[in-house]
Amino acid sequence: MSDILKKIAATEKQKFEVKFGRKSVVKALNPSPEPFSITLSNLDLLSGRFPVTYLYFYHKPELANFKAFVETLKTSLAQILDHYYPFAGQIVQNPKTSEPEIICDNNGALVIEAHTHVPLKDLDFYNLNETLQEKVVSVEPDFPLQIQVTEYTCGGISIAFTFDHALGDASSFGKFIASWCEIAQNKPLSCTPDHTRHLCARSSPKYHPSFDQTFMRCTIKEIQNMPMNHISLKRLYHIEASSINMLQKLASVNGFKRTKIEAFSAYVWKIMTGAIDQRHEKCKMGWLVDGRERMVIGNKNCMSNYIGNVLSLAFGEASIQELKERSISEIANTVHEAISKVNNEGHFLDLIDWIECHRPGLMLAKAVLGQEGPVIVVSSGQRFPVTEVDFGFGTPLLGTVYTSIQRVGVGYMNQRLSAKADGSWTVSAILWPELEAALQDDPIFQPMSASHLQL
Repeated sequence: MSDILKKIAATEKQKFEVKFGRKSVVKALNPSPEPFSITLSNLDLLSGRFPVTYLYFYHKPELANFKAFVETLKTSLAQILDHYYPFAGQIVQNPKTSEPEIICDNNGALVIEAHTHVPLKDLDFYNLNETLQEKVVSVEPDFPLQIQVTEYTCGGISIAFTFDHALGDASSFGKFIASWCEIAQNKPLSCTPDHTRHLCARSSPKYHPSFDQTFMRCTIKEIQNMPMNHISLKRLYHIEASSINMLQKLASVNGFKRTKIEAFSAYVWKIMTGAIDQRHEKCKMGWLVDGRERMVIGNKNCMSNYIGNVLSLAFGEASIQELKERSISEIANTVHEAISKVNNEGHFLDLIDWIECHRPGLMLAKAVLGQEGPVIVVSSGQRFPVTEVDFGFGTPLLGTVYTSIQRVGVGYMNQRLSAKADGSWTVSAILWPELEAALQDDPIFQPMSASHLQL
């Protein structure tokens, strides 16, 4: 009898479904009396217009019921949209410039309520293709900000915040979520958001010729039809703090201390060599770099609260044979050198000017469009809020990033501190089959499971 019950339970788990309920449009409480537009900055045009989702899972809140919980969430959302009014607007194509712009008309943010027939402990936290796509995360493109709140049979909930990338980058979205939590807890806002989008080109634009080899102008259609290179597996991993510390120790020799993300990148790059087509003699790794701390005006950093995109990409390339033979510390040195070339104000000024010279349109790195062979892009979410995402009913069990887009030209790994606050990491990844198989046999990458969340 027990075997029969197990088979039934397994079948039910495979049929994981989500029932969608009420949809609400939440508007700012005190909007501008007249609509107005915000022109995107040059660096916003490098965003690709991808939807990006930040996802959090929680134990059952103490509020009376799910409906009351959602109503409380909507009340504080209306308040925070007063401060982040572009997030309640619409993103439309300007017919004169042929570029997108934000219309601040208080069109509102969309809140979707959903219910499942399973408890949190029965979710597959590893295979995100199965668990999240069009279920726990859904996307309606008419709203640049939407929130899906899903209730599980155990009373636990998940909250998915999905943003149009034109609104900003991870730093911007982290500020928004953290500010929303402050409002929800009746705390003063620690961030006064800057919506000026003031990153302008120099009066005489100039840039290094290498930018022509790295970036290109593209259309939404080209982005939507980029070659997938068999990169479609969305997975979630847990990495112990002891493993991260060990990698950093291996990467830091001869008096050079490497960061944890540099050490992690070196390790992944080495694994990658055994998981790509033998026709390729070289492979690349990329890193997203936030320019806020690099863009200094008048010797004073004035961009900590800037809302928008201030991202660029650094790339390193090496032969597969070289990567196989070199140590973690030697590869970490290559990682450090590649990031250092981008991690400065001069690079961002040149990038802004390069985009100025290639407008109108959207821009992307050629590698991101899948035009440069096997590439993994690593993004650090070290500063993104996880344990701080408390709307007054407790801290999350898990916080991660996810994208619902079907076509990607490169592999991705996004790292952030786990909700355990013990130094361990949660790593969200988009992989090709051979790399996923290599990570299955790896002792450091642990497939995320309910046991990691102590469910």
